Amino acid sequence: MASDFWLIAGLGNPGSKYEGTRHNMGFMCADVLAERWSVSLSDHKGLARLGKGVMSLGGQRVKFFLAKPLTYMNESGNAVSSISAYYDIPAEHIVVIHDDMDLDFGRIKVKAGGSAGGHNGIKSIDRSLGTNKYSRVRLGVGHARRGPNAHDNTVNWVLGGFSPQQRKQLDEFLADGADAAETIIIDGLSRAQERFNGR
Repeated sequence: MASDFWLIAGLGNPGSKYEGTRHNMGFMCADVLAERWSVSLSDHKGLARLGKGVMSLGGQRVKFFLAKPLTYMNESGNAVSSISAYYDIPAEHIVVIHDDMDLDFGRIKVKAGGSAGGHNGIKSIDRSLGTNKYSRVRLGVGHARRGPNAHDNTVNWVLGGFSPQQRKQLDEFLADGADAAETIIIDGLSRAQERFNGR
C-alpha cells in the first residue's frame, strides 16, 4: 500500500564551502519550502536532512516529506531511494528540485522523465530508483564558457556564486521554484508546465 505522502527533494552539496553556490539551488529552494510550511529537518540515516509537513493550498491538504540529501550531489539517489523505500513513496509522488545549466538564470522548467541532461544528481536518482518517472523542477543557472577547458569551467561555474544582479533576483526565483513544486503536487504536472515552462 503506497503512502499518500509526497517527497520533495532539493539537491545540493552539504558543507559551508558549497553554501550559496549555483549547484545548491535545490537546497536553497527546499529551505524556502521548509520556512513556508514550518517543516523542521532532522537526520535520516545519515543520508539526508528530512522533515514532514502539510501543504494546504487550493482547498487541498497534502502531506509531504522535504529532504536535503547529505550524500553529495553525485550520490543523491542513495538518499532519495532510501526515503522513498522507507516511507513507501512511489516515483510518481516524488518531486526533485535542481540547478540546470541548459536554462538561463531565472528560468524554470517542470518535467517528468526524460534525459538527465548531464546532471549527476539526476543520473544518480534515475539509477537508484530504477526509473525516471518522477517530477523535476529545473532551476536555470546559465552555462559556463565552452572551449578547451570546458569541463573545468563547468565545475567552477556550478560551484561558483551568483552575480550581484542575480543575487537581487534570487529570492523571487527561489520562491517561484517552491511555487512550481507546490503546483505539481496540488494541480498536477501539466498545470505546472503551463504555468512555468513558457516564461
